[in-house]
Amino acid sequence: MTAPLGAAIVGLMGMGAHRLTIIGDIGVDLVLGPLSGWPRVGTETILEQSELRAGGSAGNAALAVNYLGGASRLLSGVGNDDLGSWLTEQFRGMGASLEVCNAPTTLTVGLVHTCGERTFFTTRGHLEKLSYELLRPGLTPAAHPNSIALLSGVFLTPTLRGQYPRLLREINALGYQVALDTNWPPQSWSSALRAEVATWISQSQHVLLNELEIASLVDSQDLAVAIDRLTPMLKPGATLVVKIGSRGAIGVQGGQRFDCAAPASTAIFDTIGAGDSFNAGYLLARLNGCDLADSLAAGCNTASTIIARFPRRSIGRGELAGQLALLHPQAAQATQETET
Repeated sequence: MTAPLGAAIVGLMGMGAHRLTIIGDIGVDLVLGPLSGWPRVGTETILEQSELRAGGSAGNAALAVNYLGGASRLLSGVGNDDLGSWLTEQFRGMGASLEVCNAPTTLTVGLVHTCGERTFFTTRGHLEKLSYELLRPGLTPAAHPNSIALLSGVFLTPTLRGQYPRLLREINALGYQVALDTNWPPQSWSSALRAEVATWISQSQHVLLNELEIASLVDSQDLAVAIDRLTPMLKPGATLVVKIGSRGAIGVQGGQRFDCAAPASTAIFDTIGAGDSFNAGYLLARLNGCDLADSLAAGCNTASTIIARFPRRSIGRGELAGQLALLHPQAAQATQETET
């Protein structure tokens, strides 16, 4: 076993160098709910809860690092409007380098249904303008041999997506490990898209996907089969992490599979950003030397703690570090040998 999880998270609070760089989408999120049924066209529906906040997959991960008291750099963009200025302020003091794109700021309305599922409406906005050329000035050589660059939300940044091969080469050349979370594509999973994603996976040290994304990527609804099909795509020595919602997470590395149960929780209204929060906890733990088992536990604890809070803007910087330090998660166990 490696160092205790609590010590790992707290140790990152005093980290001088930013060993985690987050690259990808940020936007403005308007979360509304709960919605019991789809309204008729032309009518008005009153909802009980709402929050306007910074979001996006990369944005949520950066915010989670901030809640944990960790350090990261965020490379992204904002629109050239009032929402863009507001969004920039939400990441002040978090090591953010946000370029102004010549477009309105991307806005997402997230409707939370009474069943717990979510529906999202997202404008094209500035994320369609985000590019390698805008981000490259913020990319600096890795501050430490095990520095990690998390790439997130690629399908909402079509210009950057077309430049992903170049971006991945540059990140690797600068000395970073690549962590990849693609999120769900608005388009269907075609053969061409599967092949494109496979090339990204082959250049990543940490592949962080949820069970639906993995099932769709390899065209199998059986999770065990999907994991077996995806594992050969990994770079030698890389780790596959499967986020399985309220059940926890699965990790595969070096021919071993680890299962980690999520902490027990009460009913949660807003699960938006759970996977992004998991990424933050998992990667901070890995950066501080935790093994796969403890890092999975860190991810699950981080996600469960953050999504239990509403509104999220009530969480202060470093507020969750002490809380997580008190947790003593049971280490995930190697449950089976997987084929290499």
